[in-house]
Amino acid sequence: MTATPVPSESPTDLGARQVQAQENFQKFTDLMGKGQQMMMEFWTKEHAATPMVTDPMGFMSGWQKAITALMSDPARLMEQQQKYMADAMMLWKNFLSPDAEKPTIKDKRFANEAWSQNPAFDFLRQSYLLTASHFMEAAHQLDGLEPAEKAKAQFLIKQFVDAMSPSNFALTNPEVLKTTAETGGANLLRGLEHLLGDLQTGRMKMTDENAFEVGRNVAITPGKVVFQNRLLQLIQYTPTTETVYEVPLVIYPPWINKFYILDLTAEKSFIRWAVEQGITVFIASWKNADESIADATIDTYVEEGILQGVRVAREICNTEGAHVIGYCVAGTTLAATMAVLESRSQASQITSATFFTAQVDFADAGELKFFVDDPSVETLDKLTEDKHVLDGRFMATTFNLLRSNDLIWNYVINNYMLGKDYFPFDLLYWNSDATNVPARWHQQYIKDLYRENLMVQPGALTVCGVPIDLKTVKTPTFIQAGKEDHIAPAKSAFKLTKAFSGETRFVLAGSGHIAGVVNPPSAMKYQHWIGDPTVATLDDFIASGTETKGSWWPHWLTWLTPRSGKQVKPRMPGEGPYKAIDDAPGAYVKERI
Repeated sequence: MTATPVPSESPTDLGARQVQAQENFQKFTDLMGKGQQMMMEFWTKEHAATPMVTDPMGFMSGWQKAITALMSDPARLMEQQQKYMADAMMLWKNFLSPDAEKPTIKDKRFANEAWSQNPAFDFLRQSYLLTASHFMEAAHQLDGLEPAEKAKAQFLIKQFVDAMSPSNFALTNPEVLKTTAETGGANLLRGLEHLLGDLQTGRMKMTDENAFEVGRNVAITPGKVVFQNRLLQLIQYTPTTETVYEVPLVIYPPWINKFYILDLTAEKSFIRWAVEQGITVFIASWKNADESIADATIDTYVEEGILQGVRVAREICNTEGAHVIGYCVAGTTLAATMAVLESRSQASQITSATFFTAQVDFADAGELKFFVDDPSVETLDKLTEDKHVLDGRFMATTFNLLRSNDLIWNYVINNYMLGKDYFPFDLLYWNSDATNVPARWHQQYIKDLYRENLMVQPGALTVCGVPIDLKTVKTPTFIQAGKEDHIAPAKSAFKLTKAFSGETRFVLAGSGHIAGVVNPPSAMKYQHWIGDPTVATLDDFIASGTETKGSWWPHWLTWLTPRSGKQVKPRMPGEGPYKAIDDAPGAYVKERI
């Protein structure tokens, strides 16, 4: 059998490719010049507007403490170096041996076949992974540091290790090199255009933002804005059932994000699903903070936010109380609100409380605690010294750092080096739609709750003139946590089961801070655990609980409906004592940074 000859590239085609590559290089050079100018303008503007901070977020001091701790035990350091050298020699020996079994590498950064096809790049990724594992092993053996200092040092070392991955550099990423050769550098040209566009907007784009529009294909559940003040717009959704439960539901999403995470699409919408179950649903759409709410504190969010929204819903539905959901930071504030109502003998205004991935005891609040020490607070003070409002993009970057490989470096590679077109994804569109927050309240939240952990100390935190004691709260509560939540760790959220004195139900959902909540029954994704919330720890709960496939939403519904009163005639938005102001999703949610 005669082999089929591989067609060679003609001189004409080769010349055309060379010309195209030269043109791409010239465009790339021109854009680089433009980019340098933009960077200088950006730096000058930011430097003039924001006073210098000597050590932003305390990263340099954290590094110095880690290095000092590492060098304080020369014997252990020598042992670690010897172990690394032995493992490195074994890696080299196996690499040279044709009979050696090739390791299975599951790290998705190196999943592209180009890493395994070329021996040099295969060795490069294995060398990096070996070095990274030894770095992290050394980080976990640091002595002489306070627990908080050690944890922050480990976090910083991991950030460094992740940043140094060969996948993050064009010259050591075979997929980038191959694409560059095939396109004559057009990928780098498109990538630079993406980078310059992101510099102009002040944030890294993760998706095709032109593919989505709030009110057109996200946040589309029908309803009306029936109330608004300087802090929020309250949306009442149009019923779809012949009768509804008597007691309404008022949802408070975190004010550091837009509310439509609970109304992304018809298939994923918790709001639409709840309406379809015969519940009268209201949701707060928080104001994108500006000077009009710069004076806001926890008292403001309790009185003008949660209590005002509950009051309107009760008056529209003519009920004594309402079910209330608090998501993340709004859940923390909901807990304080319930204690305030107990002190006023008005606890019946909240029939039941549901907490989505919320915390009140911040002792085990996870990696976010690395951003609440003195240097971090100093940085935030400087950033908001004259503005009184914290730019939501700053918080978005902080959250992205907690999963830097997925939410930063992945997009550096795809957007800037491979020059790929932005993929339309509704969740990433929402994630990029950041919200400004009142700086004063944000600082108070960080200092009083994250750092000082005052909420679980009876009488230590005063809200609306009331020394808070969560143990006085007897309202029935349903608590949801995400097993892989990196923002409100499940271990921390479980402590809510011990915070109050009333009946408590706890469910542990598969996945994390978002997907653990937004998991509709139709998707049949992930799983959840139910069990006895009175056990001592989360591990005990998992060990003694029952794992069930699919969404936890139906389980919540079976808990809520017996507390929801009789079936009554549906309430149409705008036909009660509060007239319609605007169609859902309203104006506040459409304000972008």
